[in-house]
Amino acid sequence: MNGRPRELDAGWQCVTTAAGAFVSPAELDSVSGWIDAPVPGTVASALRAAGRLDENAEHAFAFSDHWYRVRFTADGARTLRLNGLATICEVWLDNRKLLDTDSMFIEHDVDIHVDGEATLHLCFRSLSAALASRRPRARWRPRLAQPATLRNVRTTLLGHMPGWCPPIQAAGPWRSVQLIGDTRDSIDRVDIATRLDGADGIADVTVRFHHPQDAHAVRLHCAEASADLRWSDSRTLTGSVCVPNVRLWWPHTHGEPTLHAISMQSEDLGEIALVRVGFRQIAIDRGPSNDGFQIVVNGVPVFARGACWTSADLVSLNALRETMKPTFDALRAAGMNIIRVGGTMLYESDTFYEFADETGVLVWQDFAFANFDYPDDDAFRATVEREARQFLSRTRRFASLAVLCGGSEADQQAAMFGLSHAQGSQRLFTEHLPSIVAAARPDVPYVRNSPCSAEADIHVPPFATRSGVTHYYGVGAYQRPLDDARRAQVRFASECLGFANVPDDVALASIPDASRPHEPRWKQAVPRDPGAPWDFDDVREHYMRSLYHVDTARLRYEDPERYLELSRAVVADVMSAVFSEWRRAGSSCAGGIVWQLQDLRAGAGWGIIDALGVPKSALHGLAGVLQPIQVVITDEGLDGLDLHLINESARDVHARIELACLRDGATKVAGASRDVVLKARSVTRLKATPLLGHFFDFTYAYRFGPRAHEATVVTLRDAVSGEAISEAFHFPDMSASDRHELGLTVEVEKAGAGWQLVVAATRLARWVHVVDPNFHAAVDWFHLSPGATRRIPLIARNKTSASFHASTPDGEVRALNARRSAVYRASQ
Repeated sequence: MNGRPRELDAGWQCVTTAAGAFVSPAELDSVSGWIDAPVPGTVASALRAAGRLDENAEHAFAFSDHWYRVRFTADGARTLRLNGLATICEVWLDNRKLLDTDSMFIEHDVDIHVDGEATLHLCFRSLSAALASRRPRARWRPRLAQPATLRNVRTTLLGHMPGWCPPIQAAGPWRSVQLIGDTRDSIDRVDIATRLDGADGIADVTVRFHHPQDAHAVRLHCAEASADLRWSDSRTLTGSVCVPNVRLWWPHTHGEPTLHAISMQSEDLGEIALVRVGFRQIAIDRGPSNDGFQIVVNGVPVFARGACWTSADLVSLNALRETMKPTFDALRAAGMNIIRVGGTMLYESDTFYEFADETGVLVWQDFAFANFDYPDDDAFRATVEREARQFLSRTRRFASLAVLCGGSEADQQAAMFGLSHAQGSQRLFTEHLPSIVAAARPDVPYVRNSPCSAEADIHVPPFATRSGVTHYYGVGAYQRPLDDARRAQVRFASECLGFANVPDDVALASIPDASRPHEPRWKQAVPRDPGAPWDFDDVREHYMRSLYHVDTARLRYEDPERYLELSRAVVADVMSAVFSEWRRAGSSCAGGIVWQLQDLRAGAGWGIIDALGVPKSALHGLAGVLQPIQVVITDEGLDGLDLHLINESARDVHARIELACLRDGATKVAGASRDVVLKARSVTRLKATPLLGHFFDFTYAYRFGPRAHEATVVTLRDAVSGEAISEAFHFPDMSASDRHELGLTVEVEKAGAGWQLVVAATRLARWVHVVDPNFHAAVDWFHLSPGATRRIPLIARNKTSASFHASTPDGEVRALNARRSAVYRASQ
């Protein structure tokens, strides 16, 4: 039994013409220049496949016409399912128009009858006419996306945002085209929703067939449980199965993201595997004053940390599993447990949500609205309702979907243009979307906008840090000192910490003439807010000057390699310091989502993963403070250091805490240790001075004479094995001018089918990192205690290249405070 839709994914061609040049497919006979086109895909991905796309050039995909065509065969009645057409599109079958659509976010079903062979044409029209349509004037005109009349069109803002996104606009069949009804048992739709009833998991299932079926007995299976399905009509099966004492789905930081396979079985149909689902409960705790925001999963408060999603493939908008997998693997390895899909992006594929389910990563999902004052007429509301209901239905089965949000920065834009809460309010976010969510997904909390203050605080700006959900750039774009992360009293940051994050040398080398800052190709990749007299290079350099005490301008032209090294290190320092503050005992903050996950083009973009898919120093720095069992340090000034022991797991952890203050990177001038028990789901504070048993100027706040040490190292060890669980480091002076002989060594050795490095140092090494043209390090940009050894797995950069199997590790290990690097080379 197959029962699945037939994918119309082969044999497509496309051609681009001037806007309005051709009215119907019958006029295309004389048109030349057709090229093969991947579907699902876009005009840009067709050009890429043909070797004709310059991703950095200016494009006008949205302002030309693009024709797609394919021939297929069928016999009888079928349903043509068009899962996503970007954006103004006509659908023609054998020169007969079947459909006009004006939203890339709506799926369409068209009933057709084909006897033999047919030709399907899709014409993607220029946006020009739609952008010129007359609607009531907007109350504000944001600078983010151009033109401002994009508010009238249901399309992604990707490609329309000068300053940080390549100008590649969406045009084409970006989601699959399917034919339903080829077989007698062809399934039209499967709708599955899960819920909890006490300790039991219940899955509600509806299966609709394309053709009428005989009323045979069908059994539904989930885990070890089963139940009968019933026929509500000749095409529709419905029913529920109850799994007693079901194993719950958790974010990976707090438990196992357990998924259960659902299938149905009958004598006539055989066994049909449906999907895998998870059972969980999601709630929001707003605190006793109703001004907080914390995600609660299965009754357990979760400190949510992650990054804002962009696109795994901006060109096609349809990334393959093998493209997405390394990204989710990197998120999980870094200790992140949430990803936000913002309103400037689009609704992601089922593959995206499947990975989130499998890896235990929560999804904060904005509806695809951002910054604009949107229309409020009947036609627009009807389009929005159809869009929202379809998305919520498609994603109903995914346990990872944790927050639904009206959109991005619309409330903020209104407030920043001087409008009051009442003047800037949009019924789209306060009435229409929340009512749709309440009806279709009552199990998922709804947030009005990102950012937005608590409901009770209508006189507080939506971007206020002490109420509700904020976009926190105090540390970051606004160049506030690190202690602003505490002063701001953030409740939840759904965006934070934007920097121009410098990738490694391999990524920089992928852009001709762009390896040195301030060259035009370098600056093309550096994000900036439209109209601002500064960019995010300037933000990063501010923290280099204030923390490392370097003359950035002089360093940039006298020692550009050192400039790049310090650029990479400083963002790791800043981000790890902010999240250490937010994770401490007594913090007001319940989560932070970094802006943003992956670069859309090669260079020093906002991404903490570069455009080639390799984690940057920022992600590695965050990995050192975001693990489920973790020790972090906060500088309390005259009160010395606080050590915060975090255990997010469901079990107690028996450990030993060790503290050492080092002079010259090796000599212990103060030290102490203690056995500790980290209670399950807890954060415990220890003060360094009582642990030591006497006064010591850990922070060099009293300044009685010269500084006695240069670093404090805190190690959390397993009480039985003695293995290090977590380490934290504090530097009372973060200056980066001094470099020493560290005794840094490296050996390369085989590790199964791959390679690993064995790295050691005799003195404390700051921000150890690996430089290798063929491999990148699974663990990188970390501090190394004197006498300690780290084994670092290596990951091949390009497993599809012809030279991959001949590649061997050949590079060096560097440290920020090392006078020289350690070189390695492996023999084949």
